Amino acid sequence: MDLTGVVRRLRRIPASAIGLGLAGCLALPVLAQIAVRNQGYIPYSDAPINYRSQDLSDPVALLQKQIEAGNASLSYDQDQGYLRSVLSLLKVPVESQTLVFSKTSFQYPKISPQHPRALYYNDDVYVGKVHDGNAIEIVSFDPRQGAIFYLLDERKVDKPVFQRAELDCTQCHIAAGTRGVPGVLLRSVFPTASGTLTPRAPSYITDQETPLTQRWGGWFVSGALAKTSMANAVTVDQTVTPTATQISMTTPASPPTPPQLAPLGDKPPYDPSAYLAPGSDQVALLVLTHQAQLHNLITQTNYQTRLALYALAKANPGQASVEAPSLEALPDATQRQIRKPADQLVRFLLFANETPLGGLDARQIIRDSAFAREFASRGVRDSKGRSLRDFDLHDRIFKYPLSYLIYNVAFDTLPEPAKGYVYHRLLQVLSGQDQSADFANLTPRDRAAILSILVETKPGLPAEWQDYARAKHLKLAAANP
Repeated sequence: MDLTGVVRRLRRIPASAIGLGLAGCLALPVLAQIAVRNQGYIPYSDAPINYRSQDLSDPVALLQKQIEAGNASLSYDQDQGYLRSVLSLLKVPVESQTLVFSKTSFQYPKISPQHPRALYYNDDVYVGKVHDGNAIEIVSFDPRQGAIFYLLDERKVDKPVFQRAELDCTQCHIAAGTRGVPGVLLRSVFPTASGTLTPRAPSYITDQETPLTQRWGGWFVSGALAKTSMANAVTVDQTVTPTATQISMTTPASPPTPPQLAPLGDKPPYDPSAYLAPGSDQVALLVLTHQAQLHNLITQTNYQTRLALYALAKANPGQASVEAPSLEALPDATQRQIRKPADQLVRFLLFANETPLGGLDARQIIRDSAFAREFASRGVRDSKGRSLRDFDLHDRIFKYPLSYLIYNVAFDTLPEPAKGYVYHRLLQVLSGQDQSADFANLTPRDRAAILSILVETKPGLPAEWQDYARAKHLKLAAANP
């Protein structure tokens, strides 16, 4: 595929359009990247991470192998190009559709409130589609390497190919908001009436701890959460006057003053029939705020453990390697490097500091959300019919607040001793041994229910968990000996 002209055009794109292009978590200036894939510095390219390795097992890499072997094929339709086929083959539900209208993609000229970008996702893959766009943008999570970025050209060809992108993507997608590893994030911005970013206005990284009042600027939200967030609105004017503190040369700058937002109206300005689903599902957005950041935390724990053990091995070349050493057996500095991200992961898995939803009408929300019903239907259930995918949606996202991503292959791939430490800390909290303020959101009933669900439905639990379950006469998953 000849991308020379595309590269020239991308070089003329203003830096603000690319450098700030993360509000929808898939701002991928990937067309240019494919042309320069093996040039330039990319973090984690060297051992032990080897991010540029082609030895990948993320869903898109596996699908591409199936296509090359003739065991799968992409089909094209005139209305949506390859999108329907991509979602079907990657098992990404159409019901997960959310819509973002801020110009935060390399295809920014084609994004506006009248033509928002559609985003779809499952537990491992995020797919972005721009109206009349040139490419489908994809982030696919590899169990060891984290976020891998792909582009699928929207032109109809005999043999469509998912092409991996690296350089331009990682300039934005390895950042503080992704925990310093290849990842994804949601950003909430102050958009103008055309979808551009309001100059000098603040923006907010969005996850499950972000106040509702700072979420989803530049997004459409279908449902009650739109009223308590920045969604479905644009700035009144495009100028933000800096405060005296902000322009002072002698005092540190304070955050920019947020501009005023004006609602776009009760009726969305876009044509719903132009999209696969009728709106921008509020439950899909809630789950997305959790999942995107948790993916980054899993990758961060993975990377930091591998880096710490690699550095230890290099510092002690004559020492025999010990497979999966216990954390306590390692030097203090190595322990700290592993324990810090692992502790952050434990807190996020258990929804510590989750922002309350404010008493929503959960029954009405679930009735209105095709995503909520589809998502819950995929949950593995215990003998009482309970699942970690069951929603609360009154004052918190889930009824049993331990992340469903604990079943994910990326979690299972966490290297030791980090994985063992995470499991140990989870058992301490769920058994009630840890009553620290970090986990005050969990009642004794919550802890008992989560622990019971997990031991019955999660294969491969550590011996410590199995011993505890037997002592408490809890039913164990069949794959646990």
